[in-house]
Amino acid sequence: MRALQIGLITAALVFASVGAQAEPFTAVVATVVDGDTVWVRPDRGGAPRPVRIEGIDAPEICQAFGVQSRNALKGLVHRRRVVVISSRHDSNRRLLARLQRDGQDVGEAMVARGYAWSYRFRGHPGPYAQQERRARHAHTGLWVDKDAMVPRDFRVQNGSCYQ
Repeated sequence: MRALQIGLITAALVFASVGAQAEPFTAVVATVVDGDTVWVRPDRGGAPRPVRIEGIDAPEICQAFGVQSRNALKGLVHRRRVVVISSRHDSNRRLLARLQRDGQDVGEAMVARGYAWSYRFRGHPGPYAQQERRARHAHTGLWVDKDAMVPRDFRVQNGSCYQ
């Protein structure tokens, strides 16, 4: 329990340091949808909530390496307690949040292991650009394919996997 309290305090301080208003809470991951989306059941009660992991973009489930990405995230968080550090909701009304499991940043782990991209926005390389460079250089995970397609481009060319 003490480690969980320290994790919550650390998460709040880290998130607050980047200027976001954070309300961290603990939850158990009930379902892993794909490589960057989960459903969590908050410890404080209430209905399960969809969470999009902030800072990463994982392959679409019907895209090359999509299933492997989902399975990697399952291995990290499924049925495990996480700290959810929320910043806002995305356009699909999912909570946009960073997840920590045992003090480990889940988004960072997914990118470092080659299961997701660091989310790029308006020319910014994203929060995990260094981890992505290392994974790409090592041909780790999705980087075994030198032509790995960013999910955004995949959706433009192929539409949604959920049509």
